Amino acid sequence: MLRQIHALPGLIAALLVTALALTGAVLSVQPALERFAAPSVATATMSVAALAEAAKAQHAEIDKIVKTASGTVVVSYFDGDKAGADLVDPATGRVIGPHEPSATIRFVTNLHRSLLLGTAGRVAVGLGALTMVVLTITGAMMLAARLGGWSALLKPIRGGGRQRWHAQAGRLAITGLLLTAMTGCFLSLTSFELIPDGSADPVATASGTGGERASVGSLAALRAVDLADLRELAFPYAADPTDTYRLTTAAGVMQIDAATGEALSFQPHSTARQLYEMIYRLHTGQGLWPLGLFLGLSALAVPVFAVTGAMIWWQRRRSLPRIADNSSASAADTVILVGSEGNSTWGFARTLHAALTQAGHKVHAAPMNALAPAYPKAARMLILAATYGDGTAPASASGFLARLDRSALTLPVAVLGFGDRSFPKFCRFAEDVAAALAKKGWPALIEIDRIDRQSAQSFALWGDRLGAALGHALALAHVAERPKTTVLELVKRADYGAGVQAPTAILTFRLPEAAAGLPFWRRLVPAALPPFEAGDLVGILPPGSAVPRYYSLASSSREGILEICVRKQPGGLCSGFLSDLPLGGRIDGFIRAKPDFRPNASTAPLILIGAGAGIAPLMGFLRANRSHRETHLYWGGRSPASDFLYREDLASCMADGRLSALKAVFSRVAGGGYVQDRLATDAQHLATLLRRGAQIMVCGGRDMAKGVSQALDAILAPMGSSTTALKASGLYLEDVY
Repeated sequence: MLRQIHALPGLIAALLVTALALTGAVLSVQPALERFAAPSVATATMSVAALAEAAKAQHAEIDKIVKTASGTVVVSYFDGDKAGADLVDPATGRVIGPHEPSATIRFVTNLHRSLLLGTAGRVAVGLGALTMVVLTITGAMMLAARLGGWSALLKPIRGGGRQRWHAQAGRLAITGLLLTAMTGCFLSLTSFELIPDGSADPVATASGTGGERASVGSLAALRAVDLADLRELAFPYAADPTDTYRLTTAAGVMQIDAATGEALSFQPHSTARQLYEMIYRLHTGQGLWPLGLFLGLSALAVPVFAVTGAMIWWQRRRSLPRIADNSSASAADTVILVGSEGNSTWGFARTLHAALTQAGHKVHAAPMNALAPAYPKAARMLILAATYGDGTAPASASGFLARLDRSALTLPVAVLGFGDRSFPKFCRFAEDVAAALAKKGWPALIEIDRIDRQSAQSFALWGDRLGAALGHALALAHVAERPKTTVLELVKRADYGAGVQAPTAILTFRLPEAAAGLPFWRRLVPAALPPFEAGDLVGILPPGSAVPRYYSLASSSREGILEICVRKQPGGLCSGFLSDLPLGGRIDGFIRAKPDFRPNASTAPLILIGAGAGIAPLMGFLRANRSHRETHLYWGGRSPASDFLYREDLASCMADGRLSALKAVFSRVAGGGYVQDRLATDAQHLATLLRRGAQIMVCGGRDMAKGVSQALDAILAPMGSSTTALKASGLYLEDVY
């Protein structure tokens, strides 16, 4: 719900708030320019009377003297029929030059205040300011929830490029944007007189004695006021002998007899006026030029929000599963909730939805995060939950357990977990969900079941059990939807490991050359690899299978190649296919982003740890280390003569400074060992790096990762830390298979 509240106003008002932000950013520079373009009253010691006397000596008739919020002094005058305005040195009263407000700034100001559309534009601007308040507050709430609470707002932000830019810009600009938007709302309300600004307060008036006017420099009431306190001094009209000087200061408005210099009346500013002026200065930065520049920089984040937010929304929109005949939550007798990271579980949900609908049920399917407070006609709930990473919830189910804890619902439920049995925490999230439901008193329609590696056969058997519980047959004939793939051609391969019974290949792919028979317009725009970064995954569909296998990428799309490292597994369908692929052979692949496995932006050391083919993404990170960040690689193989992967590339990285230290260890040589053994040997050195805030990235098999974690825990324990604590802070990342 919070995401919808945030996204809808943002999409509708993206152009409006961007226009307001950009014009506001332009105007935010003005207070600083005015502050430094002319002398200010900050160091002046003149009285208002002395300045007025100096101005009077230079012009026949003075209209008024204004001290701007930035501290500059402007004298408006009449010389015969000619009106003008001068900038004046507040220290001497001498004219510096004509005061000529910029026509461009006037245009931008009017555009910012009303979009050049009069009253309708002012209404739109007010609504834009209100929208910005909503977006800022909901954005802050979403960011806090994502990072683990308000206290974690300064923690490193992980995620895909668009999401990270969106969140990072928000974190930096939140204070300035909230201040600008809230003060903008206030000013809009005052412009429509919905909130008083004090301008309509009754003003005390008095007439002068009408005697011969004294020299303005001799008037006692003006001599008593320092120039620093001046806001405006309006001179009396020359043709009216009873007209008075009108002096406005921060305290209020005073009328002064032009003949005697006596203060005839004084009216202090009302609370409404003082509040208005304070909020106006906070909104514009007038008189507070550092604040103005801060607000301007904050405003420049809005176009970033608009672009990245629209891209994130469109990406989510495109990836949303589409289910035919999906009943509303209020009308459904059966509710299917889905927790999926890569949307593959939604394919099973579609199959289940279609079968139940065909059997006469009204079925509603939604993400687990969309658990509603009530389902008026629901008789049962079916939960299909995948497990992400190390036993955690997938993105579409990250808030389910918290929602369930607050819910008063109780429905018969069946939980089906999806995962990979080769992982130690197989279907752990589904098990956590089943346990939480049982604790809340939800009766089990059938016992929890688990699907290994998207097995269609296991899914069909579960459907038989579910159908028996429902009292009718339920045939779940699931056919995996083939993902959209890109054809890639093998252009280079390097084979290792034959001598140590661990055949491993480094495979480099490119897009195939365009066929000569393609239309001319197709050849004008060359095809490009889908965007990816080192550490992302490529899904490859081996011949005869609709289930993809995933491999970590050792390259980024900017390099124009897609590179992976594959170890041939006994009986492995995909690894066998890739290991035997000849040069010129082709594969069907697609990218799955893995934004949570990236080096952070810190300048602290980076520790890369891997074994065997797990070196692939680590090699990609080294290639991209153009800033020469201090990086240490610990890697384990079997024999330096047989499977020293990327030996030449690593040497090149060492030579040009992208790799600071290489600690390779081999298990099948005299005195050799495993990578975790080398970590224990280097405990003191690693402890020094960790005290400097080093980030650790681990890639490889589960057993290796477990051994590495244990070795590092032994090093971290005397420091009062652990790998678990480092994981929570984003300083320990794993890609384990």
